[in-house]
Amino acid sequence: MSTILEVDNLVKKFGDFEAVKGVSFSVEEGEVFGLLGPNGAGKTTVISMLTGILPPTSGSARIGGYDISENPDQVKKINGLVPQDLALYPTLSARANLNFFGSIYGLRGKALKERVEDVLRVVTLTQRADDAVETFSGGMKRRVNIAAGLVHQPRLLFLDEPTVGVDPQSRNHIFESVLRLNRERGMSIIYTSHYMEEVELLCNRVAIIDEGRIIALDTIKNLIAMLGGGVIHVGLAQIDDALLAQLSALPAVKEASLVSQPAPPPPTEGEGVERKESEAVQASNVVKIVAEHSQQALINVIGYLNKHDIALTSLEILEPNLESVFLHLTGKKLRE
Repeated sequence: MSTILEVDNLVKKFGDFEAVKGVSFSVEEGEVFGLLGPNGAGKTTVISMLTGILPPTSGSARIGGYDISENPDQVKKINGLVPQDLALYPTLSARANLNFFGSIYGLRGKALKERVEDVLRVVTLTQRADDAVETFSGGMKRRVNIAAGLVHQPRLLFLDEPTVGVDPQSRNHIFESVLRLNRERGMSIIYTSHYMEEVELLCNRVAIIDEGRIIALDTIKNLIAMLGGGVIHVGLAQIDDALLAQLSALPAVKEASLVSQPAPPPPTEGEGVERKESEAVQASNVVKIVAEHSQQALINVIGYLNKHDIALTSLEILEPNLESVFLHLTGKKLRE
């Protein structure tokens, strides 16, 4: 299998702010590759550099063998971009929009007509092709947006948060279209999202990105396997280093550590310092148990706490998935 995209130490700065901090990864031909991270993690900035919207501050990338900085015209012929924001003319029909975008890529006559009809079928909008886009639902507009990125038959399609704000039915249509393009046509796809269930459904490999850095990259199976049996969050009335060490030493427990919690909001006018201090103490009294076997680890932890009369204030068992992987790596949830 050949490589369609190679990214090497890509950096983007806006003044003193470094939005992307040395990102490196590759995508194989025919792969659906996920970029998973919270809003503001740098996903769209990475996509914008790879599609020629923003110049990199440093680093390099090659798409189909062409350098994105030295050969931008060749790269644009290979790429298709479906941005987060709708790039459509609302008063024109879906078909007219697609004819316009196809013509930008040099398509004319019969070839343009065939391509437009093809992508309308891909996004299941043939029946509404001659209706004005402004009459469409949000989900249907998203599907026209996807069709516009497909009309020139790109080898590599960038889908940047394509399901934001859409209804469940349109979301399913988008999923089906992505899977069909990949399985039936062998299209390479980069799919960015902050919804871990979408990435788990669609992607072969995933890069988890946070604060401009890739913090993990592997198959979904291997990423989840990082957790072993899973993660348990245990809230306790009192925690110290000795207790963490004792919990870490229990059978079926790989590690016990204090969960980093965001600081509580300041007290409102009229509330005392006592409330603020109480909340600050409570916010930090959660232990993350990384388990080799969740059930046995839970039994051992609860048994230890009962034996030593340590009060349990909360308990949360996190099923092994990409959300819990992200939480394990960063200490925060994807959609915080």
